[in-house]
Amino acid sequence: MEKFNILKSIPANLSIMNVDTDMIIPKQFLKTIKRSGLGKSLFFEIRYDEHGKEINDFVLNKEPYNKSSILLAGKNFGCGSSREHAPWALLDFGIKCVISTSFADIFYNNCFKNGMLPIVLDQKQLEELIENSKRKETIEINLLEQKIKLGSKTISFEIDAFKKKCLLNGLDDIALSLEKSDKISSYEKNIQKTKPWMN
Repeated sequence: MEKFNILKSIPANLSIMNVDTDMIIPKQFLKTIKRSGLGKSLFFEIRYDEHGKEINDFVLNKEPYNKSSILLAGKNFGCGSSREHAPWALLDFGIKCVISTSFADIFYNNCFKNGMLPIVLDQKQLEELIENSKRKETIEINLLEQKIKLGSKTISFEIDAFKKKCLLNGLDDIALSLEKSDKISSYEKNIQKTKPWMN
């Protein structure tokens, strides 16, 4: 998993409430366990018409938002079924941070496990970022300082200390387990001696 520290981008605004994981990545694209190739199907049902052509008015089909790595979202983003393909699709498209007033719990935790930063702000702060997006101005997200910089203004955000450490160091569940490889090896050697029937 890539380390996350500072991210600069013009944010894309998708301020729709209750965007569920099926809207993020529809069920017909869940047949793969590969994390690549899902970006083209992100928001498939609202991004493409019935002939598979891009809908010009959809934010992620427009310049410069089609290159955004920050998504501004409506409240309760990522609700619905607990599909890990949702953060995979966002990441494969290039989205590395989602900012909303609230997230569904499972989606929120899946973001961290896959190297994506979900930020919770209040409505007034989110509206400031939306106005910034309309002006097509770049913002900077500094995870270490827990600050969003837009022009001369700074917005602070909260994040769990352990989740922050994992993102800063690029640690997913496997990497966290490997940090304890010495203890795991020691345990396995001890088991071989004390309980050989378990081999």
